Amino acid sequence: MPAPLSVDLQQRRIAAYEAKEGAQRQLAKRFKVSLSFIRALLRHYRETGSVQPKPHGGETVAKLGKEQLPIIAALVTAQPDALLKELCARFAAQTGVAVSVSTMQQAVCKLKLSVKKNTNCG
Repeated sequence: MPAPLSVDLQQRRIAAYEAKEGAQRQLAKRFKVSLSFIRALLRHYRETGSVQPKPHGGETVAKLGKEQLPIIAALVTAQPDALLKELCARFAAQTGVAVSVSTMQQAVCKLKLSVKKNTNCG
């Protein structure tokens, strides 16, 4: 994601609007931004009283971490001819965490193991 714009520049845009140096459309043209950007900036300023950028959203957390890999290795070792779908079901029964077939495939590839219906680990 790109970095947020500088707070100084945002403050200058707000100051120009408050000093009535032009309408929103004129300010958008002057600062070379879209009209919707100016409107969103002004709305954000009115709601929060600040031009600080909004915080970025959080990252998604992986369902399988390093702690779960030994469990998957044990499941594959116990039944190497199991389908990925079967491994998902056994993993969910053992840990209570449901994972997709593609997530299981990635974990098996990370462990450099082989299972039935295995696709390329490339």
